[in-house]
Amino acid sequence: MSHRNARTTFHGRRLIVERFADGWPKAHIAAAMGISRKCVGTWIARHDAEGEAGLRDRSSRPHTMPTRTPDAVEDQIVALRRIQRRGPEAISAELGVTARTVSRVLRRRNVPYLRDCDPMTGELIRASKTTAVRYERERPGELVHMDVKKLGRIPDGGGWRALGRDKIARSPKAGRGFDYVHSLVDDHSRLAYSEILADEKGPTCAAFLRRAAGYFRDHGINRIERVMTDNAWAYRWSIREVCDELGARQVFIKPHCPWQNGKVERLNRTLQTEWAYRQVFTSNAERAAALAPWIENYNTQRRHSALGSLPPISRLLPT
Repeated sequence: MSHRNARTTFHGRRLIVERFADGWPKAHIAAAMGISRKCVGTWIARHDAEGEAGLRDRSSRPHTMPTRTPDAVEDQIVALRRIQRRGPEAISAELGVTARTVSRVLRRRNVPYLRDCDPMTGELIRASKTTAVRYERERPGELVHMDVKKLGRIPDGGGWRALGRDKIARSPKAGRGFDYVHSLVDDHSRLAYSEILADEKGPTCAAFLRRAAGYFRDHGINRIERVMTDNAWAYRWSIREVCDELGARQVFIKPHCPWQNGKVERLNRTLQTEWAYRQVFTSNAERAAALAPWIENYNTQRRHSALGSLPPISRLLPT
């Protein structure tokens, strides 16, 4: 189909040929139809060479694309996504091509987004929606986000991810309890601090907030002004004293709207995909020991797309 601003359609082109056959000069045909004499000559030449088929629409795609990414590089991009399950920024840094090129290759090869894939296998498991409403505080410590992520404990020898569901002797409902991963994230710098604790009760949350504030001070965030949480009882009533000590005001999200606390919710998902479920652990202690090194890498090495592909530490003054 011709584009909406085209001066000629298939029928218009056929009219050009008919008028030329009737003896019209090319200049008169061009003036009557509001097109150039070169355009008239092009369609008459195509009709002479190919007949009526030459008047049909053709693809405007170029015959050659010298700047197109080589197939070998595209194969490397897809292989890295499949093996490492990393985003365009990380793949870009490793292969030396732009992140935009990586994204285009992945879309062209119909590779699903990471957010829609299982973190262990990389298989497509769901579709998700995103919001275009984004915000970021102007300075470190102006707002921090706090939350808890609950993970099932791993039995000694490994769970179903290590052994397979069909090789687990016990009933799938025979639980071994949970680890509670408490996290605090700075809104401006995305500096994060996480601990695995035994529960999510009020005293536990309050003690965690004190330690997290100390960690933030050690990294240059000397004052926390606001603490955003959901409306859990432990947050609403048990951390008030700690917030008073820090000189911070509590901020609560609207009930049943976790996306308002989105930065720590996003950290929770990253914790799952890149720490808890990225590799197979054979014991709960092994997974717990891997958390602190992962947090250190997250804060100092891991590229963050919201920070211009820099780690959170890049937005903080040296301490």
